[in-house]
Amino acid sequence: MENEINYNPDSAPRYTGPVTFMRMPVVRDPSKLDIALIGVPYDGGVENRSGPRHGPREIRNMSSFMRTVHHVTRVNPYKLCRIADMGDVTFTNPFQIETSQADITAFFRKVHVAGAVPLSAGGDHSITLPILRALATDGPVGMVHIDAHTDTADEELGSKLSHGTPFRRAVEEGILDPKRTVQIGIRGAQNSEEGWEFSLKSGMRVIFIEEFTKLGVEAVIAEARRITGTGSTYISFDIDSLDPAFAPGTGTPEVGGMTPIQAQGLLRGLRGLDLIGGDVVEVSPPFDPSGITALAGVTMMYEILCVLADAVVQRKSR
Repeated sequence: MENEINYNPDSAPRYTGPVTFMRMPVVRDPSKLDIALIGVPYDGGVENRSGPRHGPREIRNMSSFMRTVHHVTRVNPYKLCRIADMGDVTFTNPFQIETSQADITAFFRKVHVAGAVPLSAGGDHSITLPILRALATDGPVGMVHIDAHTDTADEELGSKLSHGTPFRRAVEEGILDPKRTVQIGIRGAQNSEEGWEFSLKSGMRVIFIEEFTKLGVEAVIAEARRITGTGSTYISFDIDSLDPAFAPGTGTPEVGGMTPIQAQGLLRGLRGLDLIGGDVVEVSPPFDPSGITALAGVTMMYEILCVLADAVVQRKSR
């Protein structure tokens, strides 16, 4: 088992071996891991273009392009931490949102209790709510939320658990601290201002894409670090934060988004925060015939993995 966990993904050709996240081994026991890579193939919260349920499988496939040592930070997460693919959350009744969210929470609670840090591939953005329910056991957590949308609507098409509502629910449930939450890259016209208003009135720092562009990546990093502070913080990255020129395969594309290099720089700048987990969501392979969106998604997943690995090491050294 130890040899499996220490498997070096650059020791074999990229086109060989089983299809797993980052070509890591499959390890089902989270107590043997520092960081658990998890698929959440669920899109029952989508109100329009479905498809993110296929995201984890295609992200796994494209993750064969990832390497080990980060070219900027020189972090090699696989040397710092025990990392493996824990497989996918299984669903008892995927046609029921409440039941499916309970399945997600139960899976992630086992990971959290075992002491592993989860890094997930969705799935639509509704999956982050049940993940936070599992992780926020010691009180509300902070969040760096990178997205085109605030996802703080009260309901969509009669549902309070859609992919447009998770962070309003998380604040209401007391598992997300809005004053330690920053939402970055927000853009696009809406039929109602309620989501923007809830985010701002609850105390979230909302950085619309125009402010992001004006401030620049480094200043936004500084603001994100100021907002989240020293407490436990989660990273949630919606692929539609990227301009659809770079990530067309998503359900709610919004023109005028970030470039991949801006997003990569932003994620790298979170190194040193007390990070307790992260996710990349809303990759929809049916709208991604070239695979470019899945490649962008797993690239952001690798960036998050590097800063999570550093956070794990820092906690162990305390």
